[in-house]
Amino acid sequence: MGQDISGEVRGPEASRAFSKALLRDLTAMERMLETGMIESGIRRLGLEQEMFFVNRGWRPAPVALEVLDRVGEQFTTELALFNFEANLEPLELQGGCFGRLEARINELVEEAREAANLSDADVVLTGILPTLSKSDMSLDNITPKTRYYALNEALSEMRGREPQRLRIEGSDELLIQHDSVMLEACNTSCQVHLQVEADEFAHMYNVAQLVAGPVLAAAVNSPVLFGKRLWDETRIALFQQSVDTRSGAVHLRELSSRVRFGEQWVDESVTELFQEDVARFRALLIRDIDEDPIQVLRDGGVPKLQALQLHNGTVYRWNRPCYGVGGGKPHLRIECRYLPSGPSVIDEVANSAFWIGLMLGISEKYEDVRGEIDFDDVKANFLEASRTGLQAGFRWLDGEIHPARALILDELLPLAEQGLASAEVDPAEVDKYLSIIRDRVESGNTGTRWIVRSMTEMKGQGSRPERFAAVTAAMVANQKTGEPGHLWETAGIQDAGGWRLNYMRVEQFMTTSLFTVHEDELVSMVAFLMDRKQIRHVLVEDDQHNLVGMVSYRSVLRLMAEGFDSNADDAPPVSSIMERQPHSVGPETATLEAIDLMRHHKVSCLPVVSDGKLIGIVSERDFLPVAYELLEEKLVGEG
Repeated sequence: MGQDISGEVRGPEASRAFSKALLRDLTAMERMLETGMIESGIRRLGLEQEMFFVNRGWRPAPVALEVLDRVGEQFTTELALFNFEANLEPLELQGGCFGRLEARINELVEEAREAANLSDADVVLTGILPTLSKSDMSLDNITPKTRYYALNEALSEMRGREPQRLRIEGSDELLIQHDSVMLEACNTSCQVHLQVEADEFAHMYNVAQLVAGPVLAAAVNSPVLFGKRLWDETRIALFQQSVDTRSGAVHLRELSSRVRFGEQWVDESVTELFQEDVARFRALLIRDIDEDPIQVLRDGGVPKLQALQLHNGTVYRWNRPCYGVGGGKPHLRIECRYLPSGPSVIDEVANSAFWIGLMLGISEKYEDVRGEIDFDDVKANFLEASRTGLQAGFRWLDGEIHPARALILDELLPLAEQGLASAEVDPAEVDKYLSIIRDRVESGNTGTRWIVRSMTEMKGQGSRPERFAAVTAAMVANQKTGEPGHLWETAGIQDAGGWRLNYMRVEQFMTTSLFTVHEDELVSMVAFLMDRKQIRHVLVEDDQHNLVGMVSYRSVLRLMAEGFDSNADDAPPVSSIMERQPHSVGPETATLEAIDLMRHHKVSCLPVVSDGKLIGIVSERDFLPVAYELLEEKLVGEG
């Protein structure tokens, strides 16, 4: 995604030229492998740190371009203006590399934080920002760069212009549709790279697939999205669906998702993965390629494989194969993409050490993991870890199912320790970072559990968005201490910063659990709902959930005064008494604007509508907390 993409419309001729470049890159890759050109004899690790910007109310802050002007070249934009990324310099895997990694991440995060502070914003490391709302996913918040617009257009075209449908079931259920790529911006991750040699790539990649489930189970940090509690690592389901190019118009045919774990082991080399991705997925983005890789090889040079790298960047394997050139030498890497950002920098480094240690330890112990376990079980382990974290059970190399905690503590941590020792990593660092994993797993205090426990303990205090704001505020405060997440105290409602920050927009306190009727329903149904649910307004929607009207308590009383008999055969329909085209607001409407609208039109509630669809309601009762706080402040001031 870092390559410049032209904004011009690309026709069939340009697409064919890009396909030709892809095929030549694959041929060049094969020749490089055959002639032993890929760098060997050294292991390096790298890391990409993604982050969110939040404002003083702990909600997304679209300040990325302002921040970019104030920071160094290690930083780059992401899809949304409230996202950012820092790319760390590669480190040789030996000695005190993890300590240097931690120090460097802290330096870059602090640099981003100081730059964000100048825009009244802050930085938070989390897989999914708890305070995100669907209205934040508007194209108004897309980073205004050609490549992001091109990505959005390409995804939309490949889906046949169908809206993106997102469905995730956990403790709650999230069912929404969206019309752009912006759902991808809900995710931030900590992507770790490990350089491997060409002749060991297949084995190392298979090990990476094997360990994905247990490593993710110990690192889960993203249980909520749009106010719903879903998977322990909701990013996995969210990311797969947010960039899915499969159209619902194709029935029965097996089509692969661009975000994928894979379907089988690698047998021989990295080219199997590249070839499969080129064969399965049309080019999402294309650009002019000014390199002939075959000629570069003939001239004794090292090709960049521009087309292959661009295409590879739009096929989102959770363990992604990567080709790169550093110091004039070509190399191969495995990129671990499923680890979430946060909960703290030291946690991220511990996750990295655990993953790399396991990669080395298992690859040394087992000559070929393919004969030890079925690939489908490995894939199932990954999905189970995504859903339930440390509560998962994994089928492992002995054919038995092991509880995640027991497997990690009894078998995998010792293997990781051995792997890091074989790489001559400083023993003190091995103990420091793997102890964090051990303590986290023993206590069960993953980032996900901290968020869920914080929300549970605050139940009944403030509004739900206010509780999520408190969680986000506590995250930021705890991250600044440098303590690992399993030692954090739970968030409290006071962390949210008070009611003024949490009643700024209608969506922060609107009611979304609605009782509605169809206009063809009997008025008796409206009276029943008002009586049993103690509500004064019932909204009327059509079969597509478009708002078509509203029935007030007063209109029902008037009907009763006229002699309405709910048991009569000619009982009137809702359409006969409903108010058509009631005044409404959008979720992003400022609270003061909503209050003014209610006063001006002398109404006691406002339906909340997004793209014509009914999503909530805000009433006079919802403003009572604001009135109480204002009165209390006035009384205290006078006292």
